[in-house]
Amino acid sequence: MSERILVAVAWPYANGSIHVGQVAGAYIPADIFARYHRMAGNDVLMVSGSDSHGTPVTLEAEKRGVPAEEVFGAYHSEFVEGWQGLGISFDLFTSTHTDNHFAVAQEIFLKLKENGYIFIDTMLQPFCETDNRFLADRYVDGKCPHCGFDGARGDQCDNCGRTLDPHELVEMKCKLCGEEPIIRETEHFFVKLSAFEGQLLDWVRSHEEWKPNVRNFSIGYLEGGLHDRAITRDIEWGVPLPLDGYDGKRLYVWFEAVIGYLSASKQWAKEIGQPDRWKDFWEGESKSYYFMGKDNIPFHTVIWPAMLMGHGDLNLPHNVPANEFLNYDGKQFSTSRNWAVWLPDYLDRYEPDPLRYVLAATMPETSDSDFSWGEYLRRNNDELVATYGNLVHRVMTMSYRNFDGKVPQPGDLDSAAQALLVEASARLEDAGRNIEACRFRAGLESAMTLARSCNVYLDQKAPWKALKTDREDAATTLWVGLSVINCLKTALNPYLPFSSEKLHKMLGFEGSAPDQGWTWDRDTVRPGQALGEPKPLFVKLDDDIVQKETERIGT
Repeated sequence: MSERILVAVAWPYANGSIHVGQVAGAYIPADIFARYHRMAGNDVLMVSGSDSHGTPVTLEAEKRGVPAEEVFGAYHSEFVEGWQGLGISFDLFTSTHTDNHFAVAQEIFLKLKENGYIFIDTMLQPFCETDNRFLADRYVDGKCPHCGFDGARGDQCDNCGRTLDPHELVEMKCKLCGEEPIIRETEHFFVKLSAFEGQLLDWVRSHEEWKPNVRNFSIGYLEGGLHDRAITRDIEWGVPLPLDGYDGKRLYVWFEAVIGYLSASKQWAKEIGQPDRWKDFWEGESKSYYFMGKDNIPFHTVIWPAMLMGHGDLNLPHNVPANEFLNYDGKQFSTSRNWAVWLPDYLDRYEPDPLRYVLAATMPETSDSDFSWGEYLRRNNDELVATYGNLVHRVMTMSYRNFDGKVPQPGDLDSAAQALLVEASARLEDAGRNIEACRFRAGLESAMTLARSCNVYLDQKAPWKALKTDREDAATTLWVGLSVINCLKTALNPYLPFSSEKLHKMLGFEGSAPDQGWTWDRDTVRPGQALGEPKPLFVKLDDDIVQKETERIGT
């Protein structure tokens, strides 16, 4: 029986380009997951969008001397182009700066207020006398009061992961002028997170299937005590409060951005002409999966679930398969130091599938991992080109050239052929199980193991020799090879959608590769079926790309 699956993907701040660390952390795993479930026949909705209202956006705008809308608009357009180029298959990628999002965020605010979970109180906030303004979130930085990390922001410490209020920072400095701010009292709206502490702890503990890093961090976070938090800020950019008398305040970005998953779902439903369709993914029998990096864990396992509990009518997350960090050559990606491989820059020079493959193979699922151009080169040339690509090319070429451009008629299958076909079915099933469990590296390895097994089979059978001495045996071997690469086309489709589509056409099939579903029948490749002209799936790269790309970093 088919399932309803909501794939909710982290909202990137629209203040700078996307780098491959972000792609590996959230977007590639989410896309693999969504593509698989669509092929498996499930009802899937995959949504995300640009976080338009975070203080990183306004800080960038002030640095440039332009309106915040100009900054977020330019990067939002860049994001959309990048997702299309990389094959990230969103049903909707929107932004938080839409009338729809404003309305839904305000609706959630009023619902929580009506249910008694929002109240007014005063709080201490940094105030810069030089700039004559309150300093929200990232307008201040300093030392973390919990771990001592020098470089903690006014909303969160990246070192220990704790969420912060700006006034908690030690040795605060204004990001605009560098001066030390004073602390002033200001009035804000708060959400009663403390009311859900016990309920949240029981809920998190019940999810034994979650990744240990996600579950353990969330339990530790809750056991440390859950405090009520302000959900408004003294700022002019963002979602206005739906109340009279608060024109100078906006909903705090951490509160309204997570509502984006719901507002995007509602926007998608309107755009397809079925305005109530969003309910299929937010009410009743549906599973929601939230994909992000580890720095966003508490917002999705604690704060957003608390808001949903307070609302009372919407589904809680089913799983939050957050990844650890992908580093570059052993060091953390840094936008400020330009220590990054930028997605638009990559797509200007290389094909998307090799990057998808490398990031899937090195995905930081349980611990931090590393990207390097040397490893990219090795995996492209040794695994994509030499293992998988070469397998496809030699099977396709020998079949096309020696059997009039058609699938050959096989004879009786020997034990080696039968064993390989049994393995193909088992590997496809294993890949599917791993993807369902968000073990994406293991799913990829299942497929590549099959590719290696098929290469061994071809080497043993040597159809290039049999064509001269036993044409029927060669035909049988090549038919088995064609059947197996058709299975690989399916198993690798979530990972390598562009090359899978090429292979689908070369095998002589109509329509699109995902149309065949997450199934495989060895007889789908029919004798006599016309084949497309064989072309290499991947391009071997020169060794000098390592030096060239290394020299580009920081420039």
